[in-house]
Amino acid sequence: MCGAPAQGTDLVGVDVTKETVIQGQVLRGGAPVPAAYVRLLDSTGEFTAEVVTSATGDFRFFAAPGEWTLRALAAGSSGQGTVAADRGLNNLDLELTAS
Repeated sequence: MCGAPAQGTDLVGVDVTKETVIQGQVLRGGAPVPAAYVRLLDSTGEFTAEVVTSATGDFRFFAAPGEWTLRALAAGSSGQGTVAADRGLNNLDLELTAS
């Protein structure tokens, strides 16, 4: 089976001093959105990766340090944010609005 690992908040076994982790939660009206698609775009806007949020709306990417855009998509709504990621944990929650 191929695909992204299960999404969640557990970082057991991950040395965050050596990794750049971008994680957060997709929300609509402050409530978590399960099964939303979150896309990771590089500094030029090019698609890099995509994951599906967990049952609690959580997502996570392992990326290189730098400027990243995250775009969340769910039925009838979308949200976007940017992060200047460095080694360690980089948190960014995405609020969805009607599209």
